[in-house]
Amino acid sequence: MQRAFQSSYNEESKKNYAEAISDVMPFYSEGNYETNLRIGWLYYLAKNYSASQNYYTRAVNIRPNSIEARFGLIKPLSLLSSWDKVVEQYNNILKTDPQNTQANYWLGVIIYNRKQYASAAKYFAKVVGAYPFDYDGNHMLGWALLFSGRKAEAKGCFERALLIKPGDSSSTDGLNRAAK
Repeated sequence: MQRAFQSSYNEESKKNYAEAISDVMPFYSEGNYETNLRIGWLYYLAKNYSASQNYYTRAVNIRPNSIEARFGLIKPLSLLSSWDKVVEQYNNILKTDPQNTQANYWLGVIIYNRKQYASAAKYFAKVVGAYPFDYDGNHMLGWALLFSGRKAEAKGCFERALLIKPGDSSSTDGLNRAAK
């Protein structure tokens, strides 16, 4: 199976995704985590998002605590605009790893885009708690707080974001709105 995976990696590097999948398929078993994960990735690269979703789902079912499989599954789900399923995967990741900054950040973005600002702020606050000098976390926390009516807290976030990215137009706009 190692040779098959090595050949699959070689074909992937040449963007020969069908061949890369064919290299792994002789070793495929519905109950094998590694082959389901690999094939899910390759179908994602080949832009066959439904097939990718199916294989990643099998990998998740085999290893429900696997964060890598859930992040893999999020990729095709996002491109299929299955946002409720994406949210479900992020929530499952956070059950396993409550401080996962990638899951907290992107779940915050989805909730922010749904205009649920107070809820989004909780996720961005976890990112900033772990990475206090992170631009994206401070920037999005600032906006979520601002739209939640918490201007004083938002101001501090925008000021930090501007230390990281001086002159940033979005953070400057947020700071100006928070100062009013």
